[in-house]
Amino acid sequence: MINLLLTLIIILLFISTPIFVSLGLASFVSVVLLSETEPMILVQRMFAGLDQFALMALPFFILAANIMEGGGLSDRLLRWARALVGHLAGGVAMTTQVSSMFFGALSGSSPATVIAIGKIMYPELVRRKYDPAFAAGLLASAGSVSLIIPPSITLIVLASVITTVSVGELFTAGIGAGLIFGIAAVVYIYWYSKKHDMPRDKKASAQELLDATLKAFWALLIPVIILGGIYAGVFTPTEAAGISAVYALVVSAFIYREMSWKKFYQVCVDSAITSAQVLVLVASAQILGWLLTRSGVPQQIAGYVTEHVGSIVLFLLLINVALLIMGMFMEGVAAIIIVAPLIFPAAMNLGVDPIHLGIVMISNLAIGMYTPPFGINIFVTQTISKLNMLEMMPGLKRFLIVQFIALLIITYIPESALFLLHFFE
Repeated sequence: MINLLLTLIIILLFISTPIFVSLGLASFVSVVLLSETEPMILVQRMFAGLDQFALMALPFFILAANIMEGGGLSDRLLRWARALVGHLAGGVAMTTQVSSMFFGALSGSSPATVIAIGKIMYPELVRRKYDPAFAAGLLASAGSVSLIIPPSITLIVLASVITTVSVGELFTAGIGAGLIFGIAAVVYIYWYSKKHDMPRDKKASAQELLDATLKAFWALLIPVIILGGIYAGVFTPTEAAGISAVYALVVSAFIYREMSWKKFYQVCVDSAITSAQVLVLVASAQILGWLLTRSGVPQQIAGYVTEHVGSIVLFLLLINVALLIMGMFMEGVAAIIIVAPLIFPAAMNLGVDPIHLGIVMISNLAIGMYTPPFGINIFVTQTISKLNMLEMMPGLKRFLIVQFIALLIITYIPESALFLLHFFE
């Protein structure tokens, strides 16, 4: 049955069938044709897969992200970041990187970060004589860090698939990994800008920096409230999601006064659609995971890896290669749902730290967000830059190399990502 199941999934994906249809339809057909299992059980498994407390955070974080984007928070973050680093070599590009990291910490969505930051910063980068390919590569790369920096939707899904992994611990480790990615990009931007003598802003005065900070204060406070509350034990990640949505609405509507009732209605509609898209994928993937587990596939893979791959170094290398390839063709949430149940048993047998493994997996898929041919950030960036993929490739290639180095650091120096986790122990 497993052979038929996997064959059907590959065929359906190859003919561009939506991923949730491919997983669900292949599972139902395989069970009906080659199993005595009642098809109704698969329906029950779909709903059981959604009946998880951690998944309740998804729609709230998605709603919060959309409110932030429409409520003026991204503009204020950009002005603050520019006042902070705009005077440095590559200051405008650094502003793009830094503000993307902050907005990613607010939204948890990679494409949303590219759109919110890119539509403002791409024209400015080009006006400042940055190569359009460099600017496009920067946008696609900077937005991908949203998969790693909490509150990441992908981290929440991973915790829902592998229930032995804590959302809070993944969030803590995600900060460390996100900083590694961000610092690597900033170092490269500085070197590139010095080499090409790129223009920079006049250094902001203390008063200008203070004004920009005060205007962005309520936006900057969001990650402090979310992450601080989680780590202090005041509320769970799921409760934090609800609080972030309410807080973002209050700030957008009553402090910044940029959220009208009409705009809020559209935000709710967009959030409901996005939430449904993610959750229907989770539901259909639960069937696949259940069938694979019932057939003993994860256990077989774990046994094979334990017998033939005795080195953690080699195992992590194989995981990186496999996920980088998968990330070229598949969105992060879908890849996590399919691969995580297969990888984790083998990793546990080898003694790999589950939090470290989760962060390594997410880091690979973050790079996949802007890896040709199907990285979604590439297509989002194209709508902003109007460049085709061939024109974007020089810029994408530069940032891919930089982030590959960051990935190797995270993979083989676990403390680089886990230091905050150990600090809070």
